[in-house]
Amino acid sequence: MRRLGLVAILAAATMIRLVSLPLRGTEDVGTWKLWLIAASDDATRVYGVGGDPPVRGVIQWKHLSTTVDYPPLALYELGAMGLAYRLIDPAFANDRLLTAAVKIPGLFFGVALTVLLWWTARTVTGNPANARWVAVAYWANPAVILNGEVLGYLDPLMMLPAIAALGFVHFGVPAWAGASIAIAMLTKPQALLIAPVCALATWRLGGIRALASAALGGALTAGVIVLPYALVGALPNMWLAFGSFYARRDILSGYAANVWWIANYVLRAWYQIPRLGVGGALLAPVQRIMAISTFQEVGLPNPRPIGNALVLLTAGWGLWRLRMARDLAVHALGAAFVVHAFFVLSVGVHEHHMMLAVPLLALAAALRPTLRPLFWTISGIVALNMNLFYGIGYGLGWSFPRGVLLVDLTVWLSVANLIALGWHARILSRESRIIELGALMHAGTSGNRTSTARPA
Repeated sequence: MRRLGLVAILAAATMIRLVSLPLRGTEDVGTWKLWLIAASDDATRVYGVGGDPPVRGVIQWKHLSTTVDYPPLALYELGAMGLAYRLIDPAFANDRLLTAAVKIPGLFFGVALTVLLWWTARTVTGNPANARWVAVAYWANPAVILNGEVLGYLDPLMMLPAIAALGFVHFGVPAWAGASIAIAMLTKPQALLIAPVCALATWRLGGIRALASAALGGALTAGVIVLPYALVGALPNMWLAFGSFYARRDILSGYAANVWWIANYVLRAWYQIPRLGVGGALLAPVQRIMAISTFQEVGLPNPRPIGNALVLLTAGWGLWRLRMARDLAVHALGAAFVVHAFFVLSVGVHEHHMMLAVPLLALAAALRPTLRPLFWTISGIVALNMNLFYGIGYGLGWSFPRGVLLVDLTVWLSVANLIALGWHARILSRESRIIELGALMHAGTSGNRTSTARPA
């Protein structure tokens, strides 16, 4: 009976995902459509080719135009979907079927990631119950469904190879781990956040030789991925596109429930007091993103180096706590912590950039059930963050009411996320301390055995 209940949950989640595919998603889905169409024609020319200085490629389709600032593997994957879609509609009518097509790669990658989590949990723990738990916890997770099939983000394309990389490290194939990290990073840049943990785990489990193997695997894989762009002379154009991706982020918080969204709220409230009064200013909803330049215009310091320093210090502390870990659950927990710290403390972060923490914590919680409360908490924060700003799609509504607690719920969520980061740090510290104590006890036992074995 219990297994039938799990099957029913999986089936219901699958139905929700399929029904959600035609929903319009966020504004980004319109951009993905243009990328899909252009990449299906020639993915190597979407960044532009040549020029002195290099030209920025502009994709034009009907009355729409855009540029590309994602790494090339995402374009290969969208282009493959576009080639298949040409068989159905060569004209690429801008309708719900095309919207669904843009989301289908994410659906396929989500299926593969669910299977990977299930297989990893079963292989590592030998417990089928743990494997069933992680399959249901991930596949039926509202944050995962909202991110992929409902709102149409491309995170699943990056999360599958990112999680696989951590698994490859622990299964003793560092070259494949390096290749997977390269694939993930050349799909979406956020995969860079777990690279330090993968490197630390590789060194801890296999030493310098394993690190070299991982580096070689990553370099070769990256070379193969970007080679077509080098052959047509588009590498400088690609670097120009990547540079624009970071340079144009003149924003404190792109709807991310983090410390900079709180700063946005406080600053706007302060300047609205003369017009609305203290109570009115505090209760006013936070409707707009604040530019970093606006933040500085009122005499405040540039928040970018402050955010970068906070992320480096916090993530560095987390990596130090992981220095003795050899356990996949703790490595996944630590990688999720780095993602979490980046989301909460960095500027220019968007509402879905904490998504990678969800499968990482799902894996950690499958292997170590005491981590499940943290997993569900982070999943809830990620889901609510996306829903508060986009509902079930741009302009479609169905978002949780932001005024239910008087002060804008996005501000309360940001405060809750900051507290959750502290909780996450405490759990990581606890798990690391257990490992350190175990290592000390092992070293003491080994020392005693050595001393008793010596002749008098």
